[in-house]
Amino acid sequence: MPIKKILVVDDSPTERYVATELLTKHGYQVITAENGEEGIAKAKTELPDLVLMDVIMPGTNGYQATRKLARDDVTKNIPVIVCTSKDQETDKIWGLRQGAIDYLIKPVNHAELLQKIAALP
Repeated sequence: MPIKKILVVDDSPTERYVATELLTKHGYQVITAENGEEGIAKAKTELPDLVLMDVIMPGTNGYQATRKLARDDVTKNIPVIVCTSKDQETDKIWGLRQGAIDYLIKPVNHAELLQKIAALP
C-alpha cells in the first residue's frame, strides 16, 4: 500500500510548514500535530500511512509518543520516522528501540526523506 497520508508531529510551526509544503508538493496528504499527545490522538483518528515524529517537544516527547503508537493495537502498524536534531548514535538507537522504523537528523535532507517514504512498502 503506497504512502498517501502523512502525519507530521513537531512543536515548531516552521518545521511543520516546511514538511507540509514539501510533502504536499509531492502529492501526499498532510496532517499536523503540535505535540506528542496531539500526535497520538490524531494517529488514532486519522490513521495515517506514516508518521514523521520530532523528539524534543513539551509534554509527551517523540520517543514516548512513538512507543505509545508502537504498542497500541490501533496504531502499531503505522510506520514512524523520527526527525530530530538529536544526533547522537545513542539517540538513534533509543528512537529505533521505541518502535521507529528510521531516524533522520535535522535539518532533514528533503531528497533523502522523499526517497525513504517512496521506499516504504
